[in-house]
Amino acid sequence: MAAAELSRSGGGITRLGLQVLTGRWFMVFACLLIMSMSGATYIFGIYSNDIKTSLGYDQTTLNLIGFFKDLGGNIGIVSGVINEVTPPWVVLAIGVAMNFTGYFLIWLAVTARTPKPHVWQMCLYICVGANSQTFSNTGALVTCVKNFPESRGIVIGLLKGFTGLSGAIITQLFRAFYGHNSKALIFLIAWLPAAVNSVFLRTVRLMKASSNQQKNEIRIFYNLLYASLFLAGFLMILIILQNGVVFSRAEYAGSTTVVLLLLFSPLAIVFREEYNTLTNNKVITTIENPTPETEAPPPPPPQAVAAAVPWWKDVFKPPERGEDYNILQAVFSIDMIILFTAITFGIGGTLTAIDNLGQIGKALGYPAKSITTFVSLVSIWNYLGRVTSGFASEIFLAKYKFPRPLMLSLVLLLSCSGHLLIAFGVKDSLYVASVIMGFCFGAQWPLIFAIISEIFGLKYYSTLYTLGGGASPLGAYILNVRIAGYLYDREATKQLAAKGLVRRKGEDLSCSGVECYKVAFLIITAATLVGCAVSSVLVVRTRKFYRGDIYKKFREESVAE
Repeated sequence: MAAAELSRSGGGITRLGLQVLTGRWFMVFACLLIMSMSGATYIFGIYSNDIKTSLGYDQTTLNLIGFFKDLGGNIGIVSGVINEVTPPWVVLAIGVAMNFTGYFLIWLAVTARTPKPHVWQMCLYICVGANSQTFSNTGALVTCVKNFPESRGIVIGLLKGFTGLSGAIITQLFRAFYGHNSKALIFLIAWLPAAVNSVFLRTVRLMKASSNQQKNEIRIFYNLLYASLFLAGFLMILIILQNGVVFSRAEYAGSTTVVLLLLFSPLAIVFREEYNTLTNNKVITTIENPTPETEAPPPPPPQAVAAAVPWWKDVFKPPERGEDYNILQAVFSIDMIILFTAITFGIGGTLTAIDNLGQIGKALGYPAKSITTFVSLVSIWNYLGRVTSGFASEIFLAKYKFPRPLMLSLVLLLSCSGHLLIAFGVKDSLYVASVIMGFCFGAQWPLIFAIISEIFGLKYYSTLYTLGGGASPLGAYILNVRIAGYLYDREATKQLAAKGLVRRKGEDLSCSGVECYKVAFLIITAATLVGCAVSSVLVVRTRKFYRGDIYKKFREESVAE
């Protein structure tokens, strides 16, 4: 009956279209598309060899560039602070400019359209381009977490899952557009994410929904999860087929068309939910200002002013876990220091493996097609790790009070098996190692971001969640540049000397065999075990907190409104 009334009304279709475009589920869809294009840093392994050979770098220099990629991709303090005082579209617009500028300059350098840049310039280019990812994450992810605070684990897992899938999605688009010209991939990641973000600049915003809508949130998120699983499954089938069969450009175009259809399939869910919203007269209030409007509190009594604590004393007297910490209270809290240390050793190791996949595969004698497969496998399992940890940790927390820090410790322990497979270079084991590395790397992020939001509150979440991400480039610098890169170059120099050759200036330095990365990944395994032990300390410290009802205050606020 409601459908008939809507169709009979002259402006029914127009109202439905307006409802869809301004509804909060279309906002979620826009965030999913933005995140699906924001994982360019994860496919560094495909085009890193082009940077190395075209500019004549050794492995240490390439790893240094990789470190600045990780630094830019994870240090989001600037985007967080900007998001505290501006609407999300401002943050996304800045990210658009940074993404195109950074990667376009790299493409110009690699294709010799500009004079060979200095190493520090390449580091700057990739840092700027990769840092745009933090603006996309902050604009989309933080906004969604604030819009759906009671489903934050699921929201983070789903959105970060699409980031994980982005590597495989972009790779398929690249094959359809440019064939096997890997240098053109750099140009693609310069313009495509910038174009997608530009389309949805004003769509992403803070919103509120009625209590009736909040009851349906979990069901809708599960429907979005099923749609993403179909996409991931199809991409996995494509990866298997493309590893065994040579695809023509037309076949790549056909398979990519199906990928795009699956990528846009959540629109059907959006239309259905917004249609239900319209027919049931549910009202959504849009908040244009990032700070929610509340009634002005009564003026504090005079004695409250007199009892004010100096900021430097308040820093070391944080509130209870789950309440809103200010930025300095969170930075200097023991819980944040423990989490930061665990991330440094844990994600630093998996980042080193992912960044060096191309060089590891080449050193172990895998063909170029297999190296592309490794990167795509990492992307798919990165996605599965993110959605699994996001959804599973939320379910386990709700039903069994299973603490997220414990799940983080288990993920770190699992990643050690992948490091050992790389270290010993068992025949064809790099396929399995790629799966483990992708899953563990992906699984850590939703857990980390959810833990930060739960322990330190949402008031300054835009800034605080970037602190967790900031630990990974520190770990990558230590484990990737100072250890893996140095040991690789030492072994490569030794092999060159054994052949009676001397490296000439401007030549790249390559190593072959298991020994290139063996010692490095044994060290990384030990470092990850340290991160696991440190994370276990946080489990002990927060066990009482996670046994309680950590979402109680959000339900009370919803009822009060």
